[in-house]
Amino acid sequence: MKANLNHQSNDPNPKGVEILSIGTELLLGNIVNTNARWISEELSKLGLNHFRQSTVGDNCDRIIRIIQEISKRSSLLITTGGLGPTPDDLTNEAIAQSFNVALFERPYLWSELKQKLSNSKLQDNSSSLRKQCFFPKNAQIINNPRGTAPGMIWEPIKGFTILTFPGVPSEMKAMWEETALGFIKNKFSDSYSFFSNTLKFSGIGESSIAEKINDLLTLKNPTVAPYANLGEVKLRITARAKNEVEAKKIIKPVKEKLKKEFSKFIFGENHDTLPSVLINELAKRNETLVFAESCTGGLLSSSITSVSGSSQVFQGSIVSYSNKLKNSLLNISEDNLKKYGAVSEEVCEAMAVNVKEKLGADWAIAISGIAGPKGGSKEKPVGLVYISISGPNNHLTNIKKIFNSTRNRIEIQTLSVNVCLNSLRLILLSNS
Repeated sequence: MKANLNHQSNDPNPKGVEILSIGTELLLGNIVNTNARWISEELSKLGLNHFRQSTVGDNCDRIIRIIQEISKRSSLLITTGGLGPTPDDLTNEAIAQSFNVALFERPYLWSELKQKLSNSKLQDNSSSLRKQCFFPKNAQIINNPRGTAPGMIWEPIKGFTILTFPGVPSEMKAMWEETALGFIKNKFSDSYSFFSNTLKFSGIGESSIAEKINDLLTLKNPTVAPYANLGEVKLRITARAKNEVEAKKIIKPVKEKLKKEFSKFIFGENHDTLPSVLINELAKRNETLVFAESCTGGLLSSSITSVSGSSQVFQGSIVSYSNKLKNSLLNISEDNLKKYGAVSEEVCEAMAVNVKEKLGADWAIAISGIAGPKGGSKEKPVGLVYISISGPNNHLTNIKKIFNSTRNRIEIQTLSVNVCLNSLRLILLSNS
């Protein structure tokens, strides 16, 4: 009989899966916990409830306490970390003590470990390495094809199973694919899985979206969840179904409703980015693009060139940070620089028109602003940014943005890049 971990259980208090990451280095921030994220995605593919993630340092008493707590509320615990040969690798010891059982050596594991290390100097009394071969008596061993520390599958009490993995991501993933995936699927999965489709928005805030889709945010299947990044909002539509075809049918009406409601603001799906969408659209048109950057200092160019295939449309840029280079490279007159200032609509417009002509492209984006934290004034505060877009048939669009001065320099630069790219996207959309 399979444990009841599915998403739509009739049990008012269904038991789910928990992830426990073990390692003081995680708590100190020395290592980013990518394992928990990867395991979460794998559990989602299997359609399993994932209720909680915890992180604990290399302290036996604290590990014991949290394992005992988890055993009372969950059916499946997945741990990563603490399986190596060093004194602070305490996972197996702590798990055994949590349920008052002894650890027993698996001699064949010691033989395999010596073969893996191929070290003639390795002695049978190398206790630091040999500790990796001790497990509870009835535990099933998870082979580690990429390292020396095996994991285990163990049911210490009825209805509660523990799977252990090393903290090294490559080892953990190989062990998951080779052993754990099949075990979890057979014991816990009911053949339903989660499938997601993410819509990406620019030019609108998360709260504005949420106000208009209250009815969608309360759906049970599919579920709709908003996520906000700097300059971008994502709506993830997740369906629970037996296969992808069925999931797409469940997601389709919600997706269509959102696209109709927010057609102007949705720029892509899933792995799309503003740069990739813009590159694809310009490539379809067989049109080219150049930049003249001041306050972003090359960040706009970097965002485009981070996409493979950008050379199809992107010709290059001129980063003219000083007035001297604006004059010599972009032919901005000294009179205009003195009269209006480098951060002005007049200068930014001239930058766009001149760089388009100088570099011979179809489209040009110019940007000039005050990213701070210094350099602002009452007339031109920190966060003031001008953007100009020059295009075919004498097209010219000027944009003035004033970002909140509480934003830091990097945030203002990043948001400015997003506005540049999204503004050109909208211009192309209106001309399609």
